[in-house]
Amino acid sequence: MNRTHLLTTMAVFVAIGTMGAQLLWFPAGVAKAYPVQHAVNVMAAVTLGPIPAVIIALMIGLLRNLLGLGTLLAFPGGMVGAFLAGYLYKNLGKKVWAAIGEVIGTGVIGALFAVPFANVLMGSTVGALFFLPSFLVSSISGAVIGWLVVVRIKQEQLLPNTRRVS
Repeated sequence: MNRTHLLTTMAVFVAIGTMGAQLLWFPAGVAKAYPVQHAVNVMAAVTLGPIPAVIIALMIGLLRNLLGLGTLLAFPGGMVGAFLAGYLYKNLGKKVWAAIGEVIGTGVIGALFAVPFANVLMGSTVGALFFLPSFLVSSISGAVIGWLVVVRIKQEQLLPNTRRVS
C-alpha cells in the first residue's frame, strides 16, 4: 500500500469514527457508549495494522474533543484498544483476535488507564470499577460490529491484503 493510499484510508476511518460517533451512541452506565469508535479500531487494526490504528484512534479522539463531541476519556481507551487489536491480529492472524484485543484493550486496560487520567486531567477521584462497565459495554458492542464488517468484506473479497484466516 503506497503512502497516499494509506493516508487516504486513515482519513476515511477518522471521518467515520468522528461523525459516526454522533450517529450511533447509547447510554452505558456513567458514560455514553460510542460503538463506532471501537468498530473503526477493529477495522483499522485488520486492514492497516497497529500503528496506523493507534494514530486513527488518536485523531478521532482529538477531533471529537476539539468539536466538543467527546471527553478526554476517548484517548486512553481508544488508543490502547486500537493497539492491542492490531497487535493481536498481526501476531495471531485471526480477525476475531482483533475484536478480542479491542475489548481487552479498551474495556479493561483502557478503563484502568482512565482512572489516573481522569484524576489528573479531569479532577475526578473515581475508582476503576466506575469505568469498567461503561467501557466494556461500548467496546464489546463496537468490536462485534467491526468484526462483522471485516469478516463480511473479506467474504466479498474487497480486502485482498488481509490474511485468509477468519
